[in-house]
Amino acid sequence: MATPDFIRDLRTSIGTQLLWLPGVTAVVFDEDGRVLLGKRADTGHWTVIGGIPEPGEQPAETAVREVYEETAVRVVPERVVLVESGPPVQYPNGDVCQFMDITLRCRAVGGEAKVNDDESLEVGWFAVDALPALEDYALIRIKRAMESAPTWFQGMGEELPVPDRPQGA
Repeated sequence: MATPDFIRDLRTSIGTQLLWLPGVTAVVFDEDGRVLLGKRADTGHWTVIGGIPEPGEQPAETAVREVYEETAVRVVPERVVLVESGPPVQYPNGDVCQFMDITLRCRAVGGEAKVNDDESLEVGWFAVDALPALEDYALIRIKRAMESAPTWFQGMGEELPVPDRPQGA
């Protein structure tokens, strides 16, 4: 994930201290029910599309922008899937961040999936029963986006179990 300029500016003052940030994840489905994934350049892992809002940017705008920037796919956000604070993450350079993630279910409305920036090695559409290996957080978000349940909030009900992994994942 490319670090936005406003975060680089903050880091000049706070160093590597914990930085609390918003994050937006987009779980994108096409008309065939396939999910859009990107293979990250920094980790080499497949995942759902996401990023950090620019100051003043609305979460739905962030989802639309991030999906297009990373995959060249145009989307329409449909609903909030979940809101969750993740654990602190320490990056190789020592920076520590903690994200409040807002996950949105999105519908693809145009564009051809392709690598559209330097954050991804590959992008592609996957049937939900034939996903590549994914981390639990991505599997949980895909599962929740497929449900018709109300928005899920951490700590406000049942714990969110990790869904069964697809064969080969």
